[in-house]
Amino acid sequence: MAVNKRVVLRERPGNDNEPTEDNFAVEECPYPTSVPAHHILVKTLYLSVDPYMRCRMNSKTGVTYVSPWQLGQPADGIGVGVVVESKHSNFTTGDIVTMENFMWPWQLYVTLPKERLTKIEKSLVGDHYSLVLGVLGLPGLTALLGIREKGHVVPGTNQTIVVSGAAGACGSLAGQIARLEGCANVVGICGSDEKCQYLLQELGFSGAINYKTENVQERLLQTCPSGIDIYFDNVGGDLSTVVIKQMKPNSHIILCGQIALYNKDVPYPPPIPQDVLDYLQENNITRERYLVLQFREKFPEALIQLAKWVQAGKLKFPETIAEGIEQTGAAFISMMKGGNLGKQLVRVSDP
Repeated sequence: MAVNKRVVLRERPGNDNEPTEDNFAVEECPYPTSVPAHHILVKTLYLSVDPYMRCRMNSKTGVTYVSPWQLGQPADGIGVGVVVESKHSNFTTGDIVTMENFMWPWQLYVTLPKERLTKIEKSLVGDHYSLVLGVLGLPGLTALLGIREKGHVVPGTNQTIVVSGAAGACGSLAGQIARLEGCANVVGICGSDEKCQYLLQELGFSGAINYKTENVQERLLQTCPSGIDIYFDNVGGDLSTVVIKQMKPNSHIILCGQIALYNKDVPYPPPIPQDVLDYLQENNITRERYLVLQFREKFPEALIQLAKWVQAGKLKFPETIAEGIEQTGAAFISMMKGGNLGKQLVRVSDP
């Protein structure tokens, strides 16, 4: 009988503290020997770790679409796996499956009700199953629908977009998509020279700024001489204040994430300084909360577009992969500190 393992939340870090690997524990757990009717036994192939999970480590998440992780219980999120045994006619052994409701346990073998699972067409991803957690999953959808629904891109008008967290799962896609949708100048902000070079040389960004070593205000003036039309904000905090104050009248902020503030006990979206609020109002700059789950009806069409770009080689999808379920907690901590290039994943097993 196969050995089963899971990753549980051992202790909460506290609302205002940075999480550590010690907050998690790896345990052996029973292999599911009996699969109930209408349930599917799945072996996890990949797990996704994402910034939104930080709020799930608190006793209250502060949002409505995800619940807190429970102490001593497996953490969960989004994963992809292969069917080992099925007690429902819609699924057969060998099917590749995922779910969209943030309830895939951090566990090697798991039994799930058939209602939660979605079968993945192998023709869409080939053997690259992790794509459904990145470019052909919520990060890709978030980037594309954020640009289309909140960015107000008008091709041929020489627009400039700035992307913070530009080397992350969503930001790396958002910059490329903005260019494909018609933005003329795409500038990314990230945290290392290596990431900056990747944005420029591999992903086709027009400019890149290392916020850790460069004067962001001065570099924005150099890279965005006509001002900023669109800001895809994954970071928030002081960095976003600098960007916003160089935005043009009637421009748009895509408020995607605020990772700089996830270790602080503040509401989401977090409050902004009064002078920044005044600047937004005086210049008629939109800054509305953006949650991709509000656009579920647009997912099928958006996934078709993303898949076409991927298959045509127009959209690259960098991945950082940790090996083994034992590394899930460490991968999450590393991602929260910017240790990833593109999508941070954990390879749990092979099919």
